[in-house]
Amino acid sequence: MITPRVWAPHARSVALVAAGAERPLRDAGGGWWEHAAGLAHGDRYAFRVDGGPPLPDPRAVRLPEGVHGPAEAYDHGRFAWTDDGWTGRPLAGGVIHEVHVGTFTPAGTLDAAAERLAYLAELGITHVELMPLASFDGPRGWGYDGAGIWAVHEPYGGPDHAAGLAVVLDVVHNHLGPSGNHLGAFGPYFTGRHHTPWGLALNLDDRGSDEVRAWMIGNAVSWLRDFHLDGLRLDAVQTLVDDRAVHVLEELSAEVDALAASLGRPLTLIAETDRNDPRTVTPRGAGGLGIHAQWDDDLHHALHALLTGERQAYYVDFGTLDVLAHVLGHAFLHDGRWSGFRGRSHGRPVDRERTEGWRFVVSLQTHDQVGNRATGDRLTALAEPALLRIGAALLLTSPFTPMLFMGEEWGASTPWCYFTSFPDRELGAAVTEGRRREFAEHGWPLEDVPDPQDPATFAASRLDWDERGRTPHAETLDWYRRLIALRRDEPDLRDPRLDRVHSEWDEDARWIVVHRGRFRVAVNLGAAGASLPLGATGTGIRLATPDGAVLDGDRVRVPGRGCAIVAT
Repeated sequence: MITPRVWAPHARSVALVAAGAERPLRDAGGGWWEHAAGLAHGDRYAFRVDGGPPLPDPRAVRLPEGVHGPAEAYDHGRFAWTDDGWTGRPLAGGVIHEVHVGTFTPAGTLDAAAERLAYLAELGITHVELMPLASFDGPRGWGYDGAGIWAVHEPYGGPDHAAGLAVVLDVVHNHLGPSGNHLGAFGPYFTGRHHTPWGLALNLDDRGSDEVRAWMIGNAVSWLRDFHLDGLRLDAVQTLVDDRAVHVLEELSAEVDALAASLGRPLTLIAETDRNDPRTVTPRGAGGLGIHAQWDDDLHHALHALLTGERQAYYVDFGTLDVLAHVLGHAFLHDGRWSGFRGRSHGRPVDRERTEGWRFVVSLQTHDQVGNRATGDRLTALAEPALLRIGAALLLTSPFTPMLFMGEEWGASTPWCYFTSFPDRELGAAVTEGRRREFAEHGWPLEDVPDPQDPATFAASRLDWDERGRTPHAETLDWYRRLIALRRDEPDLRDPRLDRVHSEWDEDARWIVVHRGRFRVAVNLGAAGASLPLGATGTGIRLATPDGAVLDGDRVRVPGRGCAIVAT
């Protein structure tokens, strides 16, 4: 049986609404209310606070009728797990694949996604990063508007699933969606002391924040412990404003490390942050927050600007080989230097001798960098295939942890747009208008910006798996597969020591050679062939773009828009 309990510190009365009856809960102290009679697995229930409307449990594990409906009591012990022999997988040396369950397959469910795991394993992927699964209002969405953050979104198939690869889940604790957020009726989950881009901030340091922090940390631990996940990606942690001496992320990392020790397998926390502060991934004992890894957009920006020529907005500081070389060896471009986009200096240097490169998750494409473009156009629509191959080579031979966005490995032609499905028409119209107004300010015609609420926008974002067998997609997939295999087989190409990454480049001639142990990643961005220095005698070309490359002692001739990985 499951004991119904809820935290409502300012309530005068709380009642349990279940099976057509209403029963009062007793004050259990500390702001908690509970009922002695238990709920059975599958029972639906809600709480009524001070005579108000029945509301779902803030810790509901299942919301079968959506974020406004009753919760369903759920017993994790009833699921027949088959992973007793699973010892986990560390992030170091891994390759991540980012997946949105709703558009990854035609069915858009977790079961359908699981059927593709064998393909991902064969590709060489070690970690699957699922975009948020938390319950949100409406059937379709990115998942960042979650309101029932302990529950799996019901259209994805609910909580009963198993998977074979290491699985990292994207979780959003910095805000709740605009529809279905009932937490304020229960207690001080939010505070007016701080604000985020989405409104009031989660109450992490104001009165009553002890229980709010426990709710947030308990949610993270539940995903890892009860759903047997291997890690979490923490959304926009810079908006988790916390003025306490012990930051909530430090407390969270301690809890997760303790859980990993008790489970006997590694658990990984990955933070999304734009602060360029290496203290995020510095161990707690050395004065850091103890998060294991973080997203690093600087390599994305360096590669994107270089390959596409785009220089607007946050790309303004990027686009040169000098910048690329600095990021490859130092993780951040903005490591205390001036940011033209921000109009101020930004970031802090990474200790290259003590901070391992695998702690920085890097990419050519992500849901953010594709989906937040006006039309959701992927890199395939912005750069020729030869340049995409160069980007993949630089990404997958870097000292960091590479992450691919679903379909990137075959150069998917399908866009990936921003889409929503709010049942509230006024809210949906406001989202559509806001999206179009935002891009109109940047010169986009209104009619060219897809309507997020239109089901066709969602349908257009689904992957076309049949592309994998067609030209040029099959060739692109083969290139990615060989790059990932080479990275797996050659320790030098996944060596995370930043102080051992060295580069030579010629800005005018448009070439760069990246030194990775006994390997050289020789890249020619120019239109004509060029002879690139290796700094040592080449002993063999391990991988080159289709036009090939020719060794000549301590140099390699690389055709225009080509690259080669050379052993020395």
